[in-house]
Amino acid sequence: MLESIGTVTVVQTTRLRITMRDVEPRAVRVVDVPAASTLAELHDLLQVALGWTDSHLHMFEVGGTRYGVPDPDWEDELQPQDEATVLLREMPERFEYHYDFGDSWEHTVEVVGVGDEVPGCVEGEGACPPEDCGGAPGYEHMLEVLADPGHEEYEHLREWAGELPVFDQEATSLLVRQTVGEVPASVRIVLDLLAGGVKLTPGGRLPRVVVRAVQERRPEWYSLGRPASIEEDLPALAVLHDILRKVGPARLSRGVLRPTRAARDDLEVVRRLRRWFDPGGYEEMLATTAVALLAASGPLARDELVRRVVLLMGHGWGVGGRPATADDHESSLGWMSAELRALDLLGGGWRTWEAGPSARTLLPRATALAVLLAAEKP
Repeated sequence: MLESIGTVTVVQTTRLRITMRDVEPRAVRVVDVPAASTLAELHDLLQVALGWTDSHLHMFEVGGTRYGVPDPDWEDELQPQDEATVLLREMPERFEYHYDFGDSWEHTVEVVGVGDEVPGCVEGEGACPPEDCGGAPGYEHMLEVLADPGHEEYEHLREWAGELPVFDQEATSLLVRQTVGEVPASVRIVLDLLAGGVKLTPGGRLPRVVVRAVQERRPEWYSLGRPASIEEDLPALAVLHDILRKVGPARLSRGVLRPTRAARDDLEVVRRLRRWFDPGGYEEMLATTAVALLAASGPLARDELVRRVVLLMGHGWGVGGRPATADDHESSLGWMSAELRALDLLGGGWRTWEAGPSARTLLPRATALAVLLAAEKP
């Protein structure tokens, strides 16, 4: 069971030591992660803890058994076990984490014991190598060249590599906590109001007393400014009602809506909310990209946001059996905006959007992407 204290989630954690193999200078991280994490969730945490950008395939391995993301294009004998169905607590005290099958980065993950009550990075040393530098041998060569300004490859590699990162424990710890996630305040408001059960109207909507209680805490959800009368006056609330019932933190029984047992576990609530956006699908990528851009850049006009989304997402996405266009991105973001506002991912007005309070603490890939985009700002 978890509880939220401000912006810090308290949870039973497991302490892990992750060592990048065959890399000098040594790169090690000691992190506290939720003991109830799945391997899919652990992958996200390892990426931000180490400093990778999740740009390549990955795999966990122990005793010849591999865990990863099943690929329908692979032969059955090559398919890994689905990492989303395996818990960290089911793994042995030592296992391997492979990242980027081209560069072949190998990591040893060791279970140290019980961690602190707040997830984060406890200690570490060594920078993460740049992506696509040729693995451990390529990294070693790059460092040798960059240490010798007279080397014939110096200028080329200096320009390619840019400023090499350094390990920042405080920043890494924050990223780990943000990636673990926290329940959006909007969700907590509604679940708290449902405590004890709320009888819905004959039309199956929230009663006026609940609607106005939400409006008091989220006045920006009703642009007219006068007291709301029905749930539909607050579109974000109507959407949030639907989300909570479909992903499971709330359940309707005999006309009464109340929180489920899962609502008492913040980690489980976050996990279920993340499933609202089809993992790996177009909507998740669109939401992730837009939210990360707003978190990194600040408020943006809608047309400028769409322009940047198109540049980042590229041309590999389809809608209705055809390649997605800028108009598709714009219209999809338009009808998704109520969902994004409901989950505190989006704020601002109709013409100019801004990051909501949960922009860096709900969608893990938005969290990581926002860091990369912020680092690229001039």
